[in-house]
Amino acid sequence: MFSKFDLRGIVNSMGLVFGDIGTSPIYTLTVILLLTKPTEVHIIGVLSLIIWTLITFVTVEYAWLAMSLGKKGEGGTIVLKELLVPLIKSGRNVAFITLLAYIGISFLVGDGVITPAISILSAVEGLKTIPEFQDIGQGTIMLIAGIIAVALFSIQSKGTEKITWIFGPVMLLWFASLAFSGIASIFSTPGVLRAINPYCAISFLLHNGLTGFFVLSEGILCATGGEALYADMGHLGREPILKAWRLVFSALILNYLGQGAFILRNPESKNILFEMINQQAEVIYIPFLILSITATIIASQAMISGMFSIVYQGITTRIIPMLKIDYTSGKLRSQIYIGAVNWLLLISVLFMIFEFRDSHRLAAAYGLAVTGTMSITGLMMTLIFYLNGRMFRSFVSLFVTVIDVVFLLSNTYKIPHGGYWSIVIAAIAFSLIIIYTSGQKKLYELMNPMKIGDFLEKYKQVYARENKISGTALFFARDINYVPRYISNVMFENNIIYEDNIFISIVKCESPFGVKSSFAKDLAKGLRVFEINVGYMEVIDVVQILKEKGIQEKTIFYGIEDILTSNLIWRAFSVIKKLSPSFVQFYKLPSDKLHGVLTRFEM
Repeated sequence: MFSKFDLRGIVNSMGLVFGDIGTSPIYTLTVILLLTKPTEVHIIGVLSLIIWTLITFVTVEYAWLAMSLGKKGEGGTIVLKELLVPLIKSGRNVAFITLLAYIGISFLVGDGVITPAISILSAVEGLKTIPEFQDIGQGTIMLIAGIIAVALFSIQSKGTEKITWIFGPVMLLWFASLAFSGIASIFSTPGVLRAINPYCAISFLLHNGLTGFFVLSEGILCATGGEALYADMGHLGREPILKAWRLVFSALILNYLGQGAFILRNPESKNILFEMINQQAEVIYIPFLILSITATIIASQAMISGMFSIVYQGITTRIIPMLKIDYTSGKLRSQIYIGAVNWLLLISVLFMIFEFRDSHRLAAAYGLAVTGTMSITGLMMTLIFYLNGRMFRSFVSLFVTVIDVVFLLSNTYKIPHGGYWSIVIAAIAFSLIIIYTSGQKKLYELMNPMKIGDFLEKYKQVYARENKISGTALFFARDINYVPRYISNVMFENNIIYEDNIFISIVKCESPFGVKSSFAKDLAKGLRVFEINVGYMEVIDVVQILKEKGIQEKTIFYGIEDILTSNLIWRAFSVIKKLSPSFVQFYKLPSDKLHGVLTRFEM
């Protein structure tokens, strides 16, 4: 059995990882049956399709294959990129993999906007099953869902550390409810257990042609959120997530089979899960409805926190502009809040709710981004296994990737029905990444930094000749071998030389975690280098690190780039640079010691 430590990890995983996939039974089967008649053969085929979709994508692709890959236990698209790039020799191939990773991250953003909208909206629609509310208008449903979304996003800045302890127990109760309601329904119609046979899924697809192919586009809804197993691996550890998945998987399968049994008995049902619960025990329906709404809020919270983590990874790996970050926990630096992301997400979620109006229509937009992410993950995993000589896993990964692509192609059916919004949102995120990374590269070329040898030759002359200001001055430089122009302007053009000058270099490591800081050997008299090596997932306090090393700076110099351009793309880059916080704001350096040095560049 599980130890006390195991149980805590499993319950925490249920609250932080499985919210999205755990709330999928609210709408998945209901939406699928809009595309096919609820005959016994069709229902058994659809149930089989759901079961084997969960097995293929979540159990095989993520729980087995993806979670065997990681760096210091960390997972996600950026981790796959960091694992794959060192294995590839060709610069062109590295560029292709980097582009794939950017697309994968963009799809995750597109997926993240729809998750809270469909989860909250579908749960609130359960009100219609209550006799007193059966005539409630869809406008009222949307308003309630909107209010819940606003309330959820509004509390993010205060942090959720104090209430996250309740997420796991609530989701444990939710999964127990799903399992027991499913078992009760299966007892009445045990014939649905035939759906466990994969032949039923294959037969359904073979006998339903194009309709069967399009059913795949809705069938993937049962696996949305499966990527969270891998993405959240660093927060909770591999073992607790895998152990929790066994329990969650069992609860989901039992509930889907129970829903199938219910629809066989009640083929006219329009909102399967809620009507099944209401029929089984009317007295507990309202508590179950409240539980379902709470579960969708928890699922949305996990998505919001995940989005903050993805954006932070992007900032630290320099593919996303710097954004203002607040730390919402005094104990855990990983508990972060990014205001710009939070409010943009809220606006997008509200737009989705009021644009699509009901969960059935919203489901028509859902799944495209998910299958896109899964396909990219599968391709990258296949290459990693192949290049590491793990041929069996590479073959299995390739097989799963082919199935990913089939599901992705089936989801193209959704594009004219609202799926284009996933593409639009992902395209905006992708364009932002491409413009920012290309602009940074171009800007760095224009900066024309001075080689360290040339700099030191000039520095020694100026340091010996000029009067020096007492105290310590800090200068930030990404690569010590190439000294930024603003430093040479300060020292050589303006003749500002301090007795003690320290170059601060923050170096991102290939590993996700770990912080090391130390002085390198002195470059010259009065000139030292202090290097901070930090994992790309690590949240650091630069001021505290400097303080711990006994660095008492008098002033801090940093560069400000003023961009002049008539090029449309570089104009967009210039706007992004102006709107995003500067380096010193991002690391919250003391404002009373800062001196920005403006350099103008024509792009």
